[in-house]
Amino acid sequence: MTSALPKPTTLRVRLSSTAETIVRQGHPWVFADSIRSQTREGTAGELAVVFDRHDRFLAVGLYDPDSPLRIRVLHTGKPLKLDTAWWRTLFEKSLDRRAGHFNAKTNGLRWINGESDGWPGLVCDQYGEVLVLKIYSQAWFPHLEKILPLLLEKLKPQSIVLRLSRNIQDAVRKTYKLRDGDLLYGELNNEAVPFLESGLNFYADVIRGQKTGFFLDQRENRRKVEALSRGKHVLNLFSFSGGFSLYAARGGATHVTSVDITEHALKELQKNWEANPVLASVPHDEIQADVFEWLEEAEGSYDLIIMDPPSLAKREIERGVASRAYEKLAFQGIKLLRKGGIMVCCSCSAHVSVEEFTESVRHAMRKSGRKFQELEVTGHAPDHPCTVIEMNYLKAIYLKEIA
Repeated sequence: MTSALPKPTTLRVRLSSTAETIVRQGHPWVFADSIRSQTREGTAGELAVVFDRHDRFLAVGLYDPDSPLRIRVLHTGKPLKLDTAWWRTLFEKSLDRRAGHFNAKTNGLRWINGESDGWPGLVCDQYGEVLVLKIYSQAWFPHLEKILPLLLEKLKPQSIVLRLSRNIQDAVRKTYKLRDGDLLYGELNNEAVPFLESGLNFYADVIRGQKTGFFLDQRENRRKVEALSRGKHVLNLFSFSGGFSLYAARGGATHVTSVDITEHALKELQKNWEANPVLASVPHDEIQADVFEWLEEAEGSYDLIIMDPPSLAKREIERGVASRAYEKLAFQGIKLLRKGGIMVCCSCSAHVSVEEFTESVRHAMRKSGRKFQELEVTGHAPDHPCTVIEMNYLKAIYLKEIA
C-alpha cells in the first residue's frame, strides 16, 4: 500500500469534535449535521478525506450528497491510496472470514455484510452460481468498475444481480440507467434460483424477493430448530418461504403447521417443500392468515413453536410499540404450547435491543404463570458478522417449559 497526501483538489472535510471522536473509534458513519466544514460540494461516490482539528488525516470514505448519512468511512488511521490492491485486500478479508462455510451442502452464503466487513452500504450474497449485490447508497456506483472484476475473479459466478434499496432507486435509474433487479453480468435463466443450505434444496427470488431473495441470516437458528424437532408437532408462525418448516420436518417432526399472511409466501414454501422429496412423508398444513389475528382464536397444541415476525420497528420511535407486540405474540403463543414445550422467539428489529426484546418475551412467560427455562439467546450467523451496534438486528431466545 502506498502512502499519499491529499491533492489540492481533494474534498476535505472537518467534523464536530464529537463526530471526530466517534470516527476515530472506528464507527463508519458521518452524518451531514456532524460536518463542520468542507472545501467544496462533493459528488456521489467521491472520496472525501476527513481531517481532525489539528489538520491531520483521520479517515477517508465515500461521499453521498443526497443522503443524511453523508460519508461512509472506508479507512481510518494513516493516509493510504485506495488503489486496486487496497480493494483486493479488503475483499479477501471478507472471504477469509467465511472460510469453510461455503461447501457442497451449503452454497447460499453472505460474502460481504456491509459496515461489519468494511463495506458500508453494500451487501453481497451468493445463491448457487448467482451473486446478488445489494446497494444502499448511490456512492458505490462509481466504484463498481473496481468491485465487479474482484467478484468475477474470486467467486466465478454465472451471473450478478443488482438489488437496490428503495430510497436510491429513482436516483440510480436517472443517473446510471439501472433498476432494481437488473443484471450486471451474465444471464439468468430463472428468477427463482436454486441453492443448497445444509443439504436442503431452496429457491431464492433474487429479482423481487425480500432482502437479496432469501433470509440467509437465520441459517444457524434453522439448524438449532432441526435438532429440537424430533417427535414434535411444530408450529411455524410468520413462516414466509418455509425455512424453519423444512428443517423441522427433516429433523423428525411428526407434523408441521406453517402460518403466513401472504399467498405468495406460502406458494414459495410449497415449492421449497416439494424440492425436497425426503420431506414427502411429513404431514404439513399451510394456513394463510394474519398471525396476530389467527392467534386470537387459534386452538390446538404444539410441542415446538417458532415466531419469526418481520421487523416490527422500522424507526426508533416505534421501539415501544414493537416491544409490546413481541410480548403479546409470545403470550398468545404460550396458550398453544403443550406442557414441556419449547418456544423460539425471534426479532429482526434493529431499533429494539437484545435486552428489550428478551425482556419482552420473559415478561410474557412470567405473565402466563408457567415456568420456563431459558435455553439460549442467539444472534447473527457467522457470515453475517456484526461489529457496528446499529447493525445488530437479529436475536432469538429459546425457552422450554419446566415442571
